[in-house]
Amino acid sequence: MSAVWDPSLVGEELVALTRALGERERDLVILAEGNTSQRLPDGRVVVKASGSAMRTSTAEDFVVVDVDPLVELMRSPTATQDDLTAALDAGEHEGRRRRASIETLVHVAAQAVAPVAFVGHTHPTAVVGLLASVHGPTAWDRHVYSDEAVVIGWPLYVPYATPGIDLGRIYLRALERYADLHGGLPTLVLLGNHGIVVNAPGPSGIEAASEMAVKGAQVRVAAYAVGGVSPLDTSSVEKYVAREDVVERRARLGGSPG
Repeated sequence: MSAVWDPSLVGEELVALTRALGERERDLVILAEGNTSQRLPDGRVVVKASGSAMRTSTAEDFVVVDVDPLVELMRSPTATQDDLTAALDAGEHEGRRRRASIETLVHVAAQAVAPVAFVGHTHPTAVVGLLASVHGPTAWDRHVYSDEAVVIGWPLYVPYATPGIDLGRIYLRALERYADLHGGLPTLVLLGNHGIVVNAPGPSGIEAASEMAVKGAQVRVAAYAVGGVSPLDTSSVEKYVAREDVVERRARLGGSPG
């Protein structure tokens, strides 16, 4: 069994992060959208359960999964969505079926490529709106203001795929290509027509990059409305984010893997 239900393994930081991302006024998720995860010392991942609302999550609303069996499913050309559903099932406990989120593979893929402490996946209205537009695939190709470069670094865009094993496969390949090019994980992943994934060493990094992604979407939409985006010069951005004071500032804002 690659999934178990064990509330004693769910940390307070993860629950607090999950509830914070689910706050209504942030407009990052509604209903049971979105999910979070934390890597355990033994390499397993605690991930939000399917059907649980982030805003009201408790330790009972998470499932612990093993990474390797799920990576094998993503790499197997014959594995099906039914296989994944079975692998995420932690059984029935206290009268409820406990199954890890259908989007668990975006969390597992990060651990397979470059282990990271926390992963947060949300569907911000502002970001999804832009990712569902004709500008979606290229909107974040270049930075449009300095602070987004500091907080999110160089984002990764992944085209739409059906949530589940289809998304897991394309997502894992995209992370591997990014890591080969940049030497680590992206802080921000933009999922076409879907939402965002943030990888960070701590909860504050997840929140910071999630909020900056929303601001980035709003800035771009405003710029498109008045004639188009005038992006920052890439070489200038690279020099800026490499400055010692900017590196220190980024670390204070929560750090990031890439």
